Amino acid sequence: MVSLCIDGRLFDNGAGLKTPVEVLYEDEAVVAIDKPPGLLAVPFAGSSAPSALVLLRERGGHVGVVHRIDRFASGVLLFAKTKKDREALVRQFLAHTPLREYVAVVRGRIEPGEQTLVHHFERSGMRQKLRAEHDSAAARAELRYSVERALKGATLVRVALVTGLQNQIRAQFAAIGHPVVGDRKYRPAEAEERLIDRVALHAARLEFVHPRTRKATSIECPPPADFRRLVRALGR
Repeated sequence: MVSLCIDGRLFDNGAGLKTPVEVLYEDEAVVAIDKPPGLLAVPFAGSSAPSALVLLRERGGHVGVVHRIDRFASGVLLFAKTKKDREALVRQFLAHTPLREYVAVVRGRIEPGEQTLVHHFERSGMRQKLRAEHDSAAARAELRYSVERALKGATLVRVALVTGLQNQIRAQFAAIGHPVVGDRKYRPAEAEERLIDRVALHAARLEFVHPRTRKATSIECPPPADFRRLVRALGR
């Protein structure tokens, strides 16, 4: 993998730790990176914080964002190199056809097996608010998950998004009483967590139809060190 850096420096995650940003896959049409936690996917108005989009554009050439993952989540993030390629990929994401697979550590014990979660949310500021199914302002959220491993007071789950709302995994697991470890937005008490200083959510795999070859393209990304340390600590 190739390491990127901003202005010749490694990305600072805000906790005094600096890390390279790894390129997981690249060709003439797309580039996928392993986004470290704390790095914005795209810049937002009024912020001087670095973003993956600006980082890639500083390498030279055009790139456009195809989808996003939460700032404090980590993992696979895909960009397109031309307008035509981006449009083809965005159509796939709007149709929810790419496979977007995450791993997460959630509070409490979940029964082994596979389940589907369906909720309805309305975005309020930076949060998703749970709403009734018949609420006309609400959007449908669906995901599938399987239990990977039981941990001490927690569970490691693998999640596949069916829809793609902002904060969807975090909001849906909070709604069933199993918030993601470290997610202080949907459970303020997570601010007391000391084993990890961010939301324990990682985009582990992305599969899509390549905009030029029309072949299925799968990109995988192992969890970073802080996520692995959390799982080890809770697995003892």
